[in-house]
Amino acid sequence: MLFHIHLLNSSDRHSPHQGDPHSIWDQLAVHTRVICIFSLVFAIALTPNGKWWAWAVYAIAALVVLILSRVNLKNLSQRLAIEFAFASVMLLGTLFRSGGQILWQWRWLQISEQGLIVLGSVTVKAFLSLLLLNILTLSTSIPLLLQALIILKMPPLLVSILASMYRYIGVLSNEFNAMRRAATARNFAPQNIYNRHRRDRQWQRQILGNMLGMLFIRTYDRGDRIYQAMLARGYQGITVLDETPTQINKRDILAITCTMIITLSGIYISTQNL
Repeated sequence: MLFHIHLLNSSDRHSPHQGDPHSIWDQLAVHTRVICIFSLVFAIALTPNGKWWAWAVYAIAALVVLILSRVNLKNLSQRLAIEFAFASVMLLGTLFRSGGQILWQWRWLQISEQGLIVLGSVTVKAFLSLLLLNILTLSTSIPLLLQALIILKMPPLLVSILASMYRYIGVLSNEFNAMRRAATARNFAPQNIYNRHRRDRQWQRQILGNMLGMLFIRTYDRGDRIYQAMLARGYQGITVLDETPTQINKRDILAITCTMIITLSGIYISTQNL
C-alpha cells in the first residue's frame, strides 16, 4: 500500500500528469474525461453476471481509451498489480457460491458452475473498472480532477474532504519515511525478524507496534498544525484550485456521445439472451 502511495505522490509531484499532452484524450476537457470514465464504470458494474458480450464491448472501449490516452504502461501495470493483490482475496470468495452443476467438491467446499460464472464476472468487472480509473488518474492531475468535480456540481465540502485526503497521504508517507530512516539508523532490520531468536522477534514486533502508534500520533498532530495554518491563511472549508479547466467544445460533445452510444449498446446486449 505504501508503494502504491509512493507511486501516486511521485507521479503527481514530478509532472502534472503522465499522459501525452498531444494525445486526443488529453485535449478533452477534464470534466468530459470524468463523465466518460464514470459512465463506462457504472455501466460495467451494473451489468448482470455472465453477460460476456456486453463486457467485450466495454473492453474494446477501454482499449480505445488506453490507446488514445498514451499513459505509461509500466506505471499502469504496477498499479493494477497492487490493486488486484488486495482484490483477489475478495474475488476468490465468490468461487465457492452454490448454484448450478457441482464441478468439484471436498467436504463442505464445492465449486459449482454458478460460482465460476460469478468469479469470472466479478473479475472482469473489477479489472475493467480499475483499468479505466487508473487511466483517468494517470492522465489527469489530481487538482484538475477535483476541479472537474466542482464543475460537475459535487458538494464543495465533499471536494474539500477529498482534496485534504490527497494532501494528507503525502504527510503520512513523509512521516513514515522519516521514522523508517530513524529506525534504520539505529540498526533496526525488520527483514531479519524470522532469522533471529524468538525473544528478538517479539522485541522487534513490539517496536513495530510502537512505531505504528507513534505514526498515528505524529500524523494526527501534524494534520492539526496544517489545519491551523490553513485557517490562519483564510481557509473557509472550500478548496480553491488555481488550474483552469479546458472549456467544452465539439470534440468533447463527440466523446460524450460516443460514450453514451457504447454504454447503451452494452445495456442492450446485456438484456438479450446471448
